Amino acid sequence: MIDTIIFDLGGVLVNIDRDRSVRAFESLGLTDAASYLDPYHQNGFFLELEDGRLDAAGFCGHLGRLCSRPVSFSQAQEAWMTFITDVPAARLAFLDELRKEFKVCLLSNTNPFIMDWARSSRFTSEGRRLDDFFDHLFLSYEMKCVKPGREIFGKVMDFLQTDPGKVLFIDDGPANIAAGNECGLRTYMPVNGTNWIPAVQKLLANDVTSRNNGR
Repeated sequence: MIDTIIFDLGGVLVNIDRDRSVRAFESLGLTDAASYLDPYHQNGFFLELEDGRLDAAGFCGHLGRLCSRPVSFSQAQEAWMTFITDVPAARLAFLDELRKEFKVCLLSNTNPFIMDWARSSRFTSEGRRLDDFFDHLFLSYEMKCVKPGREIFGKVMDFLQTDPGKVLFIDDGPANIAAGNECGLRTYMPVNGTNWIPAVQKLLANDVTSRNNGR
């Protein structure tokens, strides 16, 4: 019986466009931006930002040295924010519905620039924050580890204190899904930009049916 649902952020709850962010960082002067940015797992000092080895100031300093110009927090944030194309309201409404029956959490490889926006009233037009839609946020830069490493899944399960088989993990990254499966989680992998809500509703309905048939 599923009692907890864990969502990814980019590519699941919000739609993303990696190429837009590459162009934005290139406009700052980072000529090899494409080598650092990935839809699922960053590289180099971009990864160090997401796994907490670099804070926002350290990232801006490193970026500035590579760009041969000072880069402010707001400039770096603007470049990071181009990664996100939109936040579909229907998905957020779905989270509200799910929380009536399940514990709903977020597990995201992310950074302080994205979270400065997402955890503020700027996240939705109604002034709701990302935190308002979840029981708990598991954020890579705070946890000092990233998906698909087993460490981050271990920390999540230690916190949740539930059977992995009762957890549904929804992520658009193949390596992340594989890691979730290895940890015993139930998984679903949507495609960025698609309406995955009916598929998740069906999966949850099938879980209820299976549970009732097993009585």
